[in-house]
Amino acid sequence: EATASIGTVGNVQHQNVKIGSAGRNRRKGIRPGVRGVVMNAADHPHGGGDGGRHGSGKPPRTPWGQLTLGYRTRRRKGSNKLIVRTRHDAKRKR
Repeated sequence: EATASIGTVGNVQHQNVKIGSAGRNRRKGIRPGVRGVVMNAADHPHGGGDGGRHGSGKPPRTPWGQLTLGYRTRRRKGSNKLIVRTRHDAKRKR
């Protein structure tokens, strides 16, 4: 079984419409995205400091303090504790 649509796609330029103002975005239910650097230190790990021209100089973090870039968040598999040595390690040791 196969299904098909006949004709052309309507409203092709829909994704290219300029929103134009913050108000139009707010009416769509989208809230402003505030950078952590412009917040107070109490509100974000990147916040605080006098003036806003310097970076934090520390690795980037989420608002809850977890490292952002490259930080592993997945748990190890339960079977890993049962593996004494992998096949690859055993082969290299020969």
